[in-house]
Amino acid sequence: MTSAATLAPQARRDLLAAAGWIAKENPSAAVALRDAVVADATRIGNHRRIGAVRAELAPQSIRFLVVSGFPYVIVYDAGREPPLILRGLHGARELPELLRDL
Repeated sequence: MTSAATLAPQARRDLLAAAGWIAKENPSAAVALRDAVVADATRIGNHRRIGAVRAELAPQSIRFLVVSGFPYVIVYDAGREPPLILRGLHGARELPELLRDL
């Protein structure tokens, strides 16, 4: 049985904003982003340690997974049951500042 990671409210806001921005230029790419995030959330739920640890950015239980086919990073807490997606951020953003409160 597959189970997906859940989205924190901030992650939902991040990802809706990203999809909205992409949809202005390419609606099908926005749908593809949504589908990729859903697929990656399932992968995280089934294999919680799939993401990378970034000790310089966050505590050990927080992991980072690049969204398949997109320059976005899913930041999630692998220590939660089910894993909790905390943020969905463009990889070019200033991650240390955005994640300092984790």
